[in-house]
Amino acid sequence: LKISGIMNVPKGKGPFPLLVLNHGYIDPKVYTNGRGLKREQDYLERRGYVVLHPDYRNHASSDKDPDPELRFRLGYTEDAINAILAVKNSGLKFVDPARIGMLGHSMGGGIALNAMVTRPDLVSAVVLFAPVSGDLRDNFQRWTKRRPDTAEKILATYGSPSDNADFWHNLSAINFLDAVRAPVMVHHGTADASVPLAWSERLADRLQAAGKDVELHVYRGAPHEFINDWPLVMRRTVAFFNAHLKPNAPTPSTAR
Repeated sequence: LKISGIMNVPKGKGPFPLLVLNHGYIDPKVYTNGRGLKREQDYLERRGYVVLHPDYRNHASSDKDPDPELRFRLGYTEDAINAILAVKNSGLKFVDPARIGMLGHSMGGGIALNAMVTRPDLVSAVVLFAPVSGDLRDNFQRWTKRRPDTAEKILATYGSPSDNADFWHNLSAINFLDAVRAPVMVHHGTADASVPLAWSERLADRLQAAGKDVELHVYRGAPHEFINDWPLVMRRTVAFFNAHLKPNAPTPSTAR
């Protein structure tokens, strides 16, 4: 499939590290090219990163894929992975294919989780903004069940979590965290009405138990988009990416 997106390239000679940004859910009917993480695109590009923001299939100018809901939007993970592979094989002189990170917000955080466990070789650092659950059953209960037509089709095709436990287990990234290689930073607000903080706390606990490098930052009173805490979230994010992708870069202040 042809997948549209936006690439922001810093001024200067390069080569620069690459960050792939996975946006959260926006109705594909109203979605426009590059929408979802625009302020993050600009912020990170100005700090010396090539930023690639794929739109995913069925979004903006991307090709159409019939019934992605029946496949749990796993095609979006393929699109994010293939965006990295496309850049690595592009020969673009301003990108360093050996220094790649990924950032995902909400649904995009779930996409990053899927990529972390299915292609752990592709990225060297991952940042998650209020990610959806790594357990497919949580996401099905919280969102898919609100769309009865979609939920009934999924249950008729695959069976329920209780009837076909292996299927739901094997599609849940949280059960395969042993595969993770990249260090992970998670940001989540206590006033997030969209995605429960408890999901990020569980993810961080599971990663730590698996012996992985993980940091969880919790923001008191912050909603799903962070709002007042966004500048601090971004300073910490840049410091994290710099440490793993640009180790000689100055460290931004991460104080409040």
